[in-house]
Amino acid sequence: MSGGDPTGRLVRPFTLTGGRTRPSRADFTLITLVTAVDPPPPAAVRLQPEHLRILRHCARPVAVAELAAHLDLPVSVIVIMLCDLLEAGRITVHPPREVSGAPDMELLQKVRDGLARL
Repeated sequence: MSGGDPTGRLVRPFTLTGGRTRPSRADFTLITLVTAVDPPPPAAVRLQPEHLRILRHCARPVAVAELAAHLDLPVSVIVIMLCDLLEAGRITVHPPREVSGAPDMELLQKVRDGLARL
């Protein structure tokens, strides 16, 4: 959001989302991985330039938080735009894996000791 285009105009986040403030789905967390569908489905919906920028960054799996950082946009805006892309069949979503079992206390102790030595 700090940049804008080369002529100095700034696109407000609410214009990117069409005024929407909430995502249409709850699929996305900060660590959800997103990948562009390759080859893309036939374009039924015309995408905004920002959607295309997101797709370029999603050529390989990328986390939602990482996308927001690369595109310099709030996470909430990225999530709304990702919902658009998911509903258009342009991306796949890979939720984080569930962590099962108790943490390895021995490993955590070693990490704590290593950090203390720094």
